[in-house]
Amino acid sequence: MITVITGVAGFLGSHLADALLAQGHFVIGVDNLCTGSLANLSHLANEPRFNFIEHDICNPFDTGRVDYVFNFASPASPVDYARLGVETLMVGSAGTRNALEIARRFGAKFLHASTSECYGDPLVHPQTEDYWGNVNPIGPRSVYDEAKRFSEALVMAYHRYYGLDTRLVRIFNTYGPRLQKNDGRVISNFMMQALRGEDLTVYGEGKQTRSFCYVSDEIEGILGLSRSGEHLPVNIGNPTEWTILDCAHAVLRVTGSSSRIVHNPLPVDDPMQRRPDISKARRLFGWEPKIDLEAGLKLSLDYFKKCLEEERHEK
Repeated sequence: MITVITGVAGFLGSHLADALLAQGHFVIGVDNLCTGSLANLSHLANEPRFNFIEHDICNPFDTGRVDYVFNFASPASPVDYARLGVETLMVGSAGTRNALEIARRFGAKFLHASTSECYGDPLVHPQTEDYWGNVNPIGPRSVYDEAKRFSEALVMAYHRYYGLDTRLVRIFNTYGPRLQKNDGRVISNFMMQALRGEDLTVYGEGKQTRSFCYVSDEIEGILGLSRSGEHLPVNIGNPTEWTILDCAHAVLRVTGSSSRIVHNPLPVDDPMQRRPDISKARRLFGWEPKIDLEAGLKLSLDYFKKCLEEERHEK
């Protein structure tokens, strides 16, 4: 196939490119590099089946004939979407529409990367795809939450009104190599703080929960969905639930760090619990994650050590 990945220089986009290339497909990657990094694609510099286009998908673009569009363009970390709030809303609206128009023009299939943030601070636990969520539409997180919720509505509109062959993946917390080192997410924060010998920052008492999926498991689930015929949202995430405090202790064990754990006030609208019900993915295409948190942290350790070395050289 000839595939397009928007947001290809990001964490998940770059791993998805690797997976599609490994399956023998051609990949056209599009990214404006506002949060992505060319370093994530440096190993593809001499890959003849990969073509990179630097472009903001909020502006119309043309890739030529394609068979599949994977729409992964969006700031995704709290640090990034707090800094790029308007841009996040625009890429979730105008950007998603432009990507959908590429698929519509060439009759391509379309998969949109949505998020567990659609559930907000959930009142239903674990979260099933038919839960409508508990989201503050005007809070500080709303630029990301509402961009993704609008994108889902837009994707479904193209499916219903134009007959576009679409899919929606709701991605839960994912980690691994190429995660930005200072992006404000739990794993990257804890790993870098532990390796620097700094205090690990836990918000509130640390009793809020998250479910952490290693990147190779996440990509496998996304590819499983891409081959399915399901048009409604599907959760892809690890259903094992960890408190933030337990996650901090796991990071300390894996890194061997003697850092302390300190507690700061909870951010506004920080979800108190997050855990996917993945029974739909199991039923539709037999997917479930294989790598538990501590194993995934060990697989990620060398990457974060390299980030620390680069940080020290920059100084």
